[in-house]
Amino acid sequence: MRLDQAQISQAKLLPDALKELWQAVEENRLTDDQFRDEQEKLLDEYRRTWAAALMLRGHRSLKESLLSELASYVGRDDVAEVERRCLVGWRDVEDEWRQRVESASSESVERFYDRTEAYLYNLIWWHTLSEDNTPLAYVLALRLAEQRGCSHYLDFGADISSGGILFARHGFDSASAHISSSLLRFSAWRFAQRALNARIIDLKHQSLPSKAFDFVTAMDVFEHLVDPVATVDQIAEALMPGGFLYGRFACREDDERPQHIVHDFEPVFERLRALGFSQVWEDEWLWGHQVFQKP
Repeated sequence: MRLDQAQISQAKLLPDALKELWQAVEENRLTDDQFRDEQEKLLDEYRRTWAAALMLRGHRSLKESLLSELASYVGRDDVAEVERRCLVGWRDVEDEWRQRVESASSESVERFYDRTEAYLYNLIWWHTLSEDNTPLAYVLALRLAEQRGCSHYLDFGADISSGGILFARHGFDSASAHISSSLLRFSAWRFAQRALNARIIDLKHQSLPSKAFDFVTAMDVFEHLVDPVATVDQIAEALMPGGFLYGRFACREDDERPQHIVHDFEPVFERLRALGFSQVWEDEWLWGHQVFQKP
């Protein structure tokens, strides 16, 4: 169910609300502990929204639901074994990458994402929120898209399409795009489990439809790309005039994530400016995402 439009337009986005609250701390109108308590309450609303969208019937928690979902998909009865694989998923992804990929080769990178199984475990664990809350940036994106009156959503670099499921649950026309056939197969299966309609776009074989979307997320995507500037052009063509690109365009060096091959995002910003995009919002408090609007 979508929120009442008046409620949506009046509600502050979570990072903006927290930034205002912190000003109250600096002015001695609120203690640090009170701020932390209020932040947790606000984050809990996002957690509930995330869990309500992703949990399947018959499960008591988000973690249990997602682990059982993956176990069902891969044909394993032992959910504890699936959890064990999830816990080392980040390391398995790292090992797969180092064994298979030449990061300067687009073909090598494409083959990795197309065939990887370790990423299924790594991503499902991340989306349980067991270790960090950064997937809640999708809920933040949803709130912003609702505020801006958007209805046609694309998750570019969608991974396992939890974002697409969230948006579809809230009434958006939803599409997931990726170069990974293995991740897209799991995505399509997940949408079907929930009886949700969504467009699945395999970027190895299909182009993005022109001027089809008014809101595009690229969550932690650009650091993985061999040619991020060309991707800006792809997304720009797929956006309707006035549409929004929501993404995080920053990445620190991390030896445990060799798949992060881009660390200088200035060429991306330069291309966005050249195409006439303007930055209309930035998360200055939680996760650092930026929003650009197409002219």
